[in-house]
Amino acid sequence: MEIGFLNFYGGVLNAGQDRASLIANNIANADTPGYKATDIDFNAAIATLMANPDGTQGSQDSATAQVAAQYREGIVGLDGNDVSLDSERVEAASNAGTMGAASTFLHQSTSDLVTALRPNPAGN
Repeated sequence: MEIGFLNFYGGVLNAGQDRASLIANNIANADTPGYKATDIDFNAAIATLMANPDGTQGSQDSATAQVAAQYREGIVGLDGNDVSLDSERVEAASNAGTMGAASTFLHQSTSDLVTALRPNPAGN
């Protein structure tokens, strides 16, 4: 038996992890000539998860696999690079907040679930 919210929030964390990886890659390539910043559409990944929250048609990774990384639109410098470190920091902080909220919810929900499944030691 699969519990839907575990699959859903696992998918949210996977999408956040993919997004964090892309943001880190953008920051690492901030000085690379001709590099274009990429990101995934987090809202589209969540919409894919909501269409299939139980994970019955694939794994949790399927939502982010179906949403391809796209180039961000930004101001292109003389070297052809469009990475803005300030905007990448803002995106990283936003993504960290989303992932923190999802992991806190998962932790509390699973703790409540474990508490509910424990036998009552008093036998009442």
